[in-house]
Amino acid sequence: MASTVLTAAASVVTDHHVEHKSTIPANAGEIVKLFVRERNGSGGGTRKPVLMLHGRSVPALAGFDLDHKKYSWAEELAKAGYDVFVMELQGSGLSTRPKMGDPKNVQPTEAQRRLLVPNPDAQINLDPPLYTAQLNNSQSDWDEVDTVVEFVKKETGAAKVDLIGWSAAAQQLGPYTIQHPDKVRSLFLLAPIFPPNGRQSKAGTDFGAPVALPVSAPAASFGFPMSLGTKAGLDNSWKNDLKCPNQREDDMVDIVWKAMMKADPVGAKWGGTVAGSPEGLNRIRNSFWWGWNKTTVPLHNTLGTKVPVCIVYGEHDSIVNTSPNLGLLYFSVPELYKAIPGPKKLMFCLACSGHQIPWERVHKTVHTMSEHWLKHGKVEGATSGSYYRDEEGVLSPVED
Repeated sequence: MASTVLTAAASVVTDHHVEHKSTIPANAGEIVKLFVRERNGSGGGTRKPVLMLHGRSVPALAGFDLDHKKYSWAEELAKAGYDVFVMELQGSGLSTRPKMGDPKNVQPTEAQRRLLVPNPDAQINLDPPLYTAQLNNSQSDWDEVDTVVEFVKKETGAAKVDLIGWSAAAQQLGPYTIQHPDKVRSLFLLAPIFPPNGRQSKAGTDFGAPVALPVSAPAASFGFPMSLGTKAGLDNSWKNDLKCPNQREDDMVDIVWKAMMKADPVGAKWGGTVAGSPEGLNRIRNSFWWGWNKTTVPLHNTLGTKVPVCIVYGEHDSIVNTSPNLGLLYFSVPELYKAIPGPKKLMFCLACSGHQIPWERVHKTVHTMSEHWLKHGKVEGATSGSYYRDEEGVLSPVED
């Protein structure tokens, strides 16, 4: 099933609902719908497909196709001649959201459940969730990416697809690329989440699940399928990264939140302190991930050799670079760059930007960098190396 419209810019936009046989334990074996927006920029010429994947909490359309000025990354790439496909994994955006329609499946803490009062609940309910386990996992995510990659290849006739991921999308696209280098032309990671000491795969295999699925212990971490995010939470998190004057437009939180709620029609009716006047809540799937760490990145000598990799992140990003003392929550972009075994790797740290780069003033720089990467396999004339890009666009090499 697909719906097609012609935009004012005369590009064809088609919304697909790709069928997929689910491997999420909550609905394993069921045929579900994965939402994919296509922006056809080829104009009848040779099709050059690009697949874009969202992170943990932000729906893909709000992140990559924001309807505000020229913030739509997908539209800008389509204008450059690419066929851009923006996908949603199960539990996000307009894709199937198993176990996420019932507010009783929200994380059972007072802080989380209180957000549901009075919309849609009349009082706080701290009973255990109806489904007491995580929702998605690494294998189910990789399976869904593969279904959409095959769909894109069939639609365009291309043998390989360029992949672009933001934030936690690295957890899916990195391991997927290592497992399927024959299907991936290049990998572009924006503000990638990389835990150097992340969960290992099952002993004796590259990417097998380390434990039986679904995961429900410890209950405080995995005994529920979803949590909730608020507009205030988005704003507060973003403020942690605002270190420069005019780093973002003044009204961007309102604009972004409106786009997020448009991608979550159910969550948009939740929250608020007045009955019948919801403020909207962002339903976030609870995930159990493994197989993306300093041990797996070098596997099969794929990244940086068979598949070139470009990494871009913000200088003030407080999410992707954390303390080594945090265990599984220790994240490091430079450590990801170091772990990539091949020479075909680039990394750029952008001045005056944070984790929400697609919505900050530096977004135009990211659009241009990705376009050059896709067209030429290089950025700012470089094909390899690590660089700091200042506010004036001047590059300085960074020692590995």
